[in-house]
Amino acid sequence: FTVFFPSGSEEGWFGGVANLTPAYLVKEDVIHFHKTLKAACDEHDLSYYPRFKKWSDEYFFIRHREETRGVGGIFFDNLDFQDKKHFDFVQSCARAVLPAYQPIVKAHLDEPHSEQEDTWQLLRYGRYVEFNLIYNNGIKFGLFMPGLRIDTLFASLPITAKWGYMLEPEPGSKEAELVDVLRRPRDWV
Repeated sequence: FTVFFPSGSEEGWFGGVANLTPAYLVKEDVIHFHKTLKAACDEHDLSYYPRFKKWSDEYFFIRHREETRGVGGIFFDNLDFQDKKHFDFVQSCARAVLPAYQPIVKAHLDEPHSEQEDTWQLLRYGRYVEFNLIYNNGIKFGLFMPGLRIDTLFASLPITAKWGYMLEPEPGSKEAELVDVLRRPRDWV
């Protein structure tokens, strides 16, 4: 992100995020996702992955639900945009996104799903919407930008979502397995 001032000076920084937000927990997928991101981070600094993973877990925490939005990833902000090592790091992270995510999509693309699973997915989309509209700094930042195109901000939201009153998953269910991880983030690698 770069801001150009009328004086001709500029100020900017790098920020980025890669976060996995599944409707159902598949541990192998989560481990693969985190390992891929860790490898991208470790190319540059061994402290990056643990630091940025922790930051992701904290940033994506939905306080009023006492759970994270997903199973984590990495989050970073305010890296000096004039420092070449930071630019190289951001490029490595960008190159890691497809190898981290595409195999997960391919593995589950044609899996059948029930109406109950579809409903659960819509409820999880609701959590995504809650986070983005209440906590997401990018959305808040965008709302105060001159020349705002509000539809650009809302285009990142799911087309459909659902909410239920005081819903808790059935103990021992696949849904409960995910919620347990969301309430207590794990170290996946």
